[in-house]
Amino acid sequence: GKEVVARAIHHHSERSGLFLPVNCSAIVENLLESELFGHEKGSFTGADRRKPGKFELASDGTLFLDELGELPLNLQAKLLRVLQEGTYERVGGTETLHTSARIITATNRDLETMVKEGRFREDLYYRLNVVNISLPPLRERMEDLPLLTKHLLRKINQRLHTQMQNISEAAWSRMQAYEWPGNVRELENILTRATVLCRDDTITPDLLGIDDASATDTEAATAGNSELELISLDVLEERHVRQILEYTRWHKGKACTIPSVSSAS
Repeated sequence: GKEVVARAIHHHSERSGLFLPVNCSAIVENLLESELFGHEKGSFTGADRRKPGKFELASDGTLFLDELGELPLNLQAKLLRVLQEGTYERVGGTETLHTSARIITATNRDLETMVKEGRFREDLYYRLNVVNISLPPLRERMEDLPLLTKHLLRKINQRLHTQMQNISEAAWSRMQAYEWPGNVRELENILTRATVLCRDDTITPDLLGIDDASATDTEAATAGNSELELISLDVLEERHVRQILEYTRWHKGKACTIPSVSSAS
């Protein structure tokens, strides 16, 4: 997905520093400033030591700011200063620090509309919008599925110390028929789950946990059937979780904020 492209840009450049990603929607506002710029000891409750921020750690590398549309207005102003002057201060500090880090940002929001609504700084928008890469959803670039799957399996094998390489024809057909609402992140999660559950060296359809296109068509064709569908609690729970994740566009933090409803008879 977006981070894969950002890492590729960093990898193929002459940057000698680190690649550091920051999800602007996953960190609460009062901690995001510290995460980006660092803080001095005693600058706020719990700051028991000096902490370098991502700009400082990235040095001559790349800082990838995901979900940029979630960045608060006060931090937008500070980010603009870094882009224009290459300088910043730690939270609670007075020392001016310099950075030459490359900034790559990503968002699924319409920033032009946010600018018109006053929710995103116009000067920051034009300062960032130098080279724009439009990344279509996975369902619109299914020709990338084989390469992405190969790359992700290699990554999963390294992390889990496994040797998963094979996907059965039936499993592959189901993956190609699926619409991937969660894009590459969902693909990685499903491949990870299948690798963990697999008892041999081949991923089969039952390990994917996604609906077959033909099964979906069958359900739609029999939607008017009055016969009660009996399903297990595990299947019901999986459908519920998937529905919530699709509603929140696979944002796990937002999914966790949706309250559950229980009833007692």
